[in-house]
Amino acid sequence: MKILLAVDGSPVSTHATKFAIKLVRELAEPSELVLFHADPPLLQAAAIKLGVEAVQRYHAENNQFAIKSAQATLNRAKVTFTEKLVVAEPADAIVKQAKKGRFDLIVMGTHGRGALKGLLLGSVAGKVIAHGTTPVTVVR
Repeated sequence: MKILLAVDGSPVSTHATKFAIKLVRELAEPSELVLFHADPPLLQAAAIKLGVEAVQRYHAENNQFAIKSAQATLNRAKVTFTEKLVVAEPADAIVKQAKKGRFDLIVMGTHGRGALKGLLLGSVAGKVIAHGTTPVTVVR
Protein backbone atom coordinates (compact mmCIF):
# COMPACT_ATOMS: atom_id res chain seq x y z
CA MET A 1 0.00 0.00 0.00
CA LYS A 2 1.28 3.45 -0.90
CA ILE A 3 0.47 6.08 1.73
CA LEU A 4 0.91 9.83 1.30
CA LEU A 5 1.28 11.45 4.73
CA ALA A 6 0.60 15.18 4.30
CA VAL A 7 1.87 17.31 7.18
CA ASP A 8 2.11 21.01 8.03
CA GLY A 9 4.09 21.02 11.28
CA SER A 10 1.05 21.43 13.52
CA PRO A 11 0.20 19.23 16.51
CA VAL A 12 -2.59 17.73 14.41
CA SER A 13 0.06 16.57 11.93
CA THR A 14 1.71 14.69 14.78
CA HIS A 15 -1.57 12.86 15.40
CA ALA A 16 -1.78 12.02 11.68
CA THR A 17 1.81 10.76 11.75
CA LYS A 18 1.08 8.49 14.71
CA PHE A 19 -2.00 7.17 12.91
CA ALA A 20 0.07 6.46 9.78
CA ILE A 21 2.64 4.57 11.89
CA LYS A 22 -0.11 2.43 13.41
CA LEU A 23 -1.56 1.78 9.96
CA VAL A 24 1.81 0.78 8.47
CA ARG A 25 2.42 -1.63 11.34
CA GLU A 26 -1.01 -3.23 10.97
CA LEU A 27 -0.74 -3.87 7.24
CA ALA A 28 0.09 -7.42 6.24
CA GLU A 29 2.04 -6.32 3.17
CA PRO A 30 5.00 -3.94 3.20
CA SER A 31 3.93 -0.37 2.57
CA GLU A 32 5.51 2.70 1.04
CA LEU A 33 5.14 5.88 3.10
CA VAL A 34 5.89 9.31 1.68
CA LEU A 35 6.11 12.29 4.04
CA PHE A 36 4.76 15.26 2.08
CA HIS A 37 4.62 18.99 2.63
CA ALA A 38 3.55 21.76 0.28
CA ASP A 39 4.63 25.26 1.26
CA PRO A 40 2.31 27.90 -0.21
CA PRO A 41 4.05 30.22 -2.66
CA LEU A 42 4.69 33.82 -1.68
CA LEU A 43 2.84 36.63 -3.38
CA GLN A 44 4.74 37.66 -6.49
CA ALA A 45 5.42 41.17 -5.17
CA ALA A 46 6.93 39.77 -1.96
CA ALA A 47 9.02 37.24 -3.86
CA ILE A 48 10.42 39.93 -6.16
CA LYS A 49 11.26 42.17 -3.21
CA LEU A 50 13.01 39.38 -1.31
CA GLY A 51 14.94 37.98 -4.25
CA VAL A 52 15.44 34.42 -5.49
CA GLU A 53 17.90 33.26 -2.81
CA ALA A 54 15.83 34.61 0.08
CA VAL A 55 12.66 33.02 -1.30
CA GLN A 56 14.40 29.65 -1.70
CA ARG A 57 15.74 29.89 1.85
CA TYR A 58 12.28 30.87 3.14
CA HIS A 59 10.62 27.84 1.54
CA ALA A 60 13.42 25.47 2.60
CA GLU A 61 13.08 26.63 6.22
CA ASN A 62 9.28 26.32 6.14
CA ASN A 63 9.48 22.83 4.64
CA GLN A 64 11.98 21.68 7.27
CA PHE A 65 9.88 23.12 10.08
CA ALA A 66 6.76 21.42 8.73
CA ILE A 67 8.28 17.94 8.56
CA LYS A 68 10.65 18.06 11.55
CA SER A 69 8.23 16.60 14.11
CA ALA A 70 6.91 13.96 11.71
CA GLN A 71 10.47 12.93 10.78
CA ALA A 72 11.38 12.50 14.44
CA THR A 73 8.22 10.53 15.19
CA LEU A 74 8.70 8.23 12.18
CA ASN A 75 12.39 7.71 12.97
CA ARG A 76 11.64 6.87 16.63
CA ALA A 77 9.08 4.33 15.42
CA LYS A 78 11.64 2.92 12.95
CA VAL A 79 9.22 3.37 10.04
CA THR A 80 10.86 3.71 6.65
CA PHE A 81 9.74 6.72 4.62
CA THR A 82 10.77 9.09 1.88
CA GLU A 83 10.17 12.81 1.70
CA LYS A 84 8.61 15.02 -0.94
CA LEU A 85 8.71 18.77 -0.37
CA VAL A 86 7.19 21.23 -2.84
CA VAL A 87 6.26 24.87 -3.16
CA ALA A 88 2.61 24.94 -4.20
CA GLU A 89 -0.90 25.47 -2.87
CA PRO A 90 -1.25 22.62 -0.34
CA ALA A 91 -4.60 21.10 -1.32
CA ASP A 92 -3.83 21.15 -5.04
CA ALA A 93 -0.35 19.74 -4.46
CA ILE A 94 -1.62 16.89 -2.28
CA VAL A 95 -4.26 15.90 -4.83
CA LYS A 96 -1.75 16.12 -7.69
CA GLN A 97 0.93 14.11 -5.85
CA ALA A 98 -1.55 11.42 -4.82
CA LYS A 99 -2.70 10.99 -8.41
CA LYS A 100 0.77 11.24 -9.97
CA GLY A 101 2.27 8.78 -7.48
CA ARG A 102 -0.72 6.43 -7.64
CA PHE A 103 -1.12 6.45 -3.89
CA ASP A 104 -3.69 4.18 -2.27
CA LEU A 105 -4.38 6.49 0.67
CA ILE A 106 -3.78 10.04 1.88
CA VAL A 107 -3.40 10.52 5.64
CA MET A 108 -3.62 14.08 6.93
CA GLY A 109 -4.68 16.06 9.94
CA THR A 110 -7.33 18.72 10.25
CA HIS A 111 -7.88 21.47 12.74
CA GLY A 112 -11.65 21.23 12.31
CA ARG A 113 -12.17 24.98 12.30
CA GLY A 114 -12.79 27.67 9.74
CA ALA A 115 -15.71 28.86 7.66
CA LEU A 116 -19.05 27.08 7.63
CA LYS A 117 -17.86 24.83 4.78
CA GLY A 118 -14.89 23.83 6.92
CA LEU A 119 -16.80 23.44 10.16
CA LEU A 120 -15.93 19.75 10.50
CA LEU A 121 -12.91 19.59 8.20
CA GLY A 122 -10.10 22.07 7.70
CA SER A 123 -10.10 23.88 4.40
CA VAL A 124 -7.12 21.95 2.99
CA ALA A 125 -8.57 18.61 4.03
CA GLY A 126 -11.98 19.57 2.65
CA LYS A 127 -10.48 20.56 -0.70
CA VAL A 128 -8.45 17.34 -0.90
CA ILE A 129 -11.56 15.27 -0.24
CA ALA A 130 -13.68 17.30 -2.66
CA HIS A 131 -11.21 17.42 -5.55
CA GLY A 132 -9.22 14.22 -5.24
CA THR A 133 -9.98 10.65 -6.19
CA THR A 134 -7.64 9.01 -3.68
CA PRO A 135 -9.22 7.87 -0.39
CA VAL A 136 -8.41 10.21 2.51
CA THR A 137 -8.13 9.48 6.21
CA VAL A 138 -8.50 12.68 8.21
CA VAL A 139 -7.12 12.67 11.76
CA ARG A 140 -8.02 15.16 14.49
